[in-house]
Amino acid sequence: MHKRKGPPGPPGRGAAAARQLGLLVDLSPDGLMIPEDGVNHEELEAEFLALVGDQPPALEKLRGKGPLPMEAIEKMARLCMRDPDEEEEEGTDDDDVEADDALLAELNEVLGEDEKVLEPPPPVAQPKPSAPHLGLEATLQERLALYQSAIESARQAGDSAKMRRYDRGLKTLENLLASVRKGNAIDEGDIPPPVAVGKGPAATPSHVPAPPPLVPTDPPTPEPRVTRESPPASAPASAPGSAKPQLPPGPCSSLAQLQSRQREYKLAALHAKQQGDTAAATRHFRVAKSFDAVLEALSRGEPVDLSRLPPPPDQLPPDPPSPTPPPPAPATAPTTPEVPPPPRTLLEALEQRMERYHVAAAQAKAKGDQRKARMHERIVKQYQDAIRAHKAGRAVDVAELPVPPGFPPIQGLEASEPAQQSLVGVLETAMKLASQEDGPEDEEDEAPRKQQDGSSAPVAQPKAPPPKAPQSGSAPTAKAAPKATSTRAQQQLAFLEGRKKQLLQAALRAKQKNDVEGAKMHLRQAKGLEPMLEASRNGLPVDIAKVPPAPVNKDDFVLVQRPGPGLSPEAARRYGELTKLIRQQHEMCLNHSNQFTHLGNIAEASKFEKLAEGCKQSMETLKQAFARGLPTPAARFEQRTFNIIKIFSDLSSSDMLLFIVKGVNLPTPPGLSPGDLDIFVRFDFPYPNVEEAQKDKTSVVRNTDSPEFKEQFKLSINRGHRGFRRAIQTKGIKFEVVHKGGLFKTDRVLGTAQLKLDALETACEVREILEVLDGRRPTGGRLEVMVRIREPLTTQQLETTTERWLVIDPVPAAVPTQVTGPKGRAPPIPAPSREPGNRSARPLHSLSVLAFDQERLERKILALRQARRPVPPEVAQQYQDIVQRSQWQRAQLEQGGASLRREYAAHLERQLQFYTEAARRLGNDGSRDAAKEALYRRNLVENELQRLRR
Repeated sequence: MHKRKGPPGPPGRGAAAARQLGLLVDLSPDGLMIPEDGVNHEELEAEFLALVGDQPPALEKLRGKGPLPMEAIEKMARLCMRDPDEEEEEGTDDDDVEADDALLAELNEVLGEDEKVLEPPPPVAQPKPSAPHLGLEATLQERLALYQSAIESARQAGDSAKMRRYDRGLKTLENLLASVRKGNAIDEGDIPPPVAVGKGPAATPSHVPAPPPLVPTDPPTPEPRVTRESPPASAPASAPGSAKPQLPPGPCSSLAQLQSRQREYKLAALHAKQQGDTAAATRHFRVAKSFDAVLEALSRGEPVDLSRLPPPPDQLPPDPPSPTPPPPAPATAPTTPEVPPPPRTLLEALEQRMERYHVAAAQAKAKGDQRKARMHERIVKQYQDAIRAHKAGRAVDVAELPVPPGFPPIQGLEASEPAQQSLVGVLETAMKLASQEDGPEDEEDEAPRKQQDGSSAPVAQPKAPPPKAPQSGSAPTAKAAPKATSTRAQQQLAFLEGRKKQLLQAALRAKQKNDVEGAKMHLRQAKGLEPMLEASRNGLPVDIAKVPPAPVNKDDFVLVQRPGPGLSPEAARRYGELTKLIRQQHEMCLNHSNQFTHLGNIAEASKFEKLAEGCKQSMETLKQAFARGLPTPAARFEQRTFNIIKIFSDLSSSDMLLFIVKGVNLPTPPGLSPGDLDIFVRFDFPYPNVEEAQKDKTSVVRNTDSPEFKEQFKLSINRGHRGFRRAIQTKGIKFEVVHKGGLFKTDRVLGTAQLKLDALETACEVREILEVLDGRRPTGGRLEVMVRIREPLTTQQLETTTERWLVIDPVPAAVPTQVTGPKGRAPPIPAPSREPGNRSARPLHSLSVLAFDQERLERKILALRQARRPVPPEVAQQYQDIVQRSQWQRAQLEQGGASLRREYAAHLERQLQFYTEAARRLGNDGSRDAAKEALYRRNLVENELQRLRR
């Protein structure tokens, strides 16, 4: 209970209830409306009596009586907080407009979409006083006292929810006040809004400042017509408890007028919403919300200019939304980062992104954010290194570079090359390849130049599509993607598209063979790659270890049953040998590709995929030549160096092979000669434990001190068991070299050796020549042993190997024409492989191309003879076949007449088309030497065809 400051009087419930209502007035009989400081202001009494509507004499009569009844107090509080003029204009429902939370929530739900659209513009109507720190400090102190009074009132009323809410606001105000006193700048939007001191009807003003968080969503600038005047330099410091109830007459009338006009607009918005007019409801609701900022400024005691007060809702112009579109434009412009025009080259793209991060670093420095500035400077340095590498001709991995907000991925440049090129473009590319000097350039050094040539063509076209457009089509990208080997993202996309194409082809083959289940399986696997392809096109990494393996068609590496006419048995045998080599190379490529795919190494997997495609093309060349009876195409062996994963696929993960190979100069015991030794070796592998160790021994090799055992033992292991890791890291395998005893003689240990197995952590094979010890004394003997597991325990073992790689040159095997000599006449020079009783039938070839092949083989044979090296039989056979074919064809053309010449001209045209297609295909695949040779052969055929037509 509060103690009375005036003379004691009879206690009653009215005084306690008045204090709980937050009126904070003294209801003593000596005087009414006397402040706590004992000063009775007649002006305030007169104003209060005018608001209540009673006459001063009536109050004088109450001076000598007891406390006011509860009904009078409630009536005075209710009349104090509302506008008397409101009764004439509004009905009985107007008192509950602001308190009707359900209707306001429904209105917000209907109008929420319109408010979200206009959310980005800045809070135009929100007041931002530019007062100095003294004004902010005075405001904070006033607000602090207000919250303290509100907490006291909530405590008296027993409202714990309000107490906690006001307590949080009080702590925020204390922190802000401490920051202001330290001289730090604060955001005025963080200041909690003013609250009412009491509860019940006095809590109504708390609804007015509550919506300021929604003020930023009210963008229309013309609607908040009520503008504030500039605040005074120093805010007047007034008593915290009487700041709001004791407003001067001017602001009090202004407050009533603003609240009345705001209620009108809220009612108009509610009525429009109930009638289904959403546009009018939105307009009236925005105008009503624009009053919140002005009411808040007025509650702080700042002067407000009411000359631009919005008219009543019925007098509002019908088209206020027309000026609303302009305000969002300047508001959204600063939020969107400036994006430069699309780059034409990779260098320009890198420079644009580096400049963007450079500007971001400067802005961060200007704001004092040193952490963000250092981060942007590190990114700028990455771009500088990438630009230097690109200018030096080295490949740049743009997938590792950060992309600024709003910028498209850089890999779109390389993907913008059209897949279908014209014949002129292909020939120009092949001519460029032919004109380049043969230097020791790697493919990685040529990749950036190809990308620049390829990416500049589509950009030069007017109104070209954006860089992302070519990536949407799967078929064009599947052809153009293998050329873009400079980035991991493009290699990943090309790998996935190639695998999808292989699966679809396998499904089609299975359907043609009536294998419905196989076709469904391959089709499901191809469809399962769609999410990976979509993610890869968007520049995201994918786990290629989940990609299904490439299907293998065994028919692709099988020759037809019957060879073509005129093929000798020796040539058929050579065809079989070449087919076997090509099949082995293809299987090796697929195995290594699958291994690197499981490891996620996209670069090596793509390299072996390309080699496998080359093997399939070579096999197609062999099959076509074999079916048409052509001699074996020109084949050669090249040295290819690969990075492969060393793995022993014949072993399971739970197997370990121990090889005891041989002993060298094993020690001889006293009294025996080396020829009298009968030696065997026993070993001890302490796994899974010492008591259950795995033991065994070799067979006995007699009468030598250098026995060769060549025996292997399979041991059981568990790769993930801790005991196995402990055994290989600390113990290893113990060997004992033993001399076999005879009758009545025991076995004698000649020495021991210890094999450490810690190398199996990173290697799948350990081969050692161990020194045989007698205790700790060396004996001079050696023991060769080897241990092998499927794969290393912790990582994969990569090794570089060099292979002899079979390369088959392309030959003009596209639809050759079978030419028959004149009827009843045999050719003067019979064909070497002609069958008796049949006319000569051989495909025609360009004489110029045959002469070129013959000259090349002659130079090769001459070089071998000068080096005094034997000529390989296949080279000699190729040279002999070409010479015989050339002689036979010249004789046929001389004796065939005009019809045969016409057939020969048509065949040259087909050969011209074949070499053109070959040059195009090889140019797209990046085979530089083969493209040059195909183009040279095409020129030879074209010149011969022109001479024949003359």
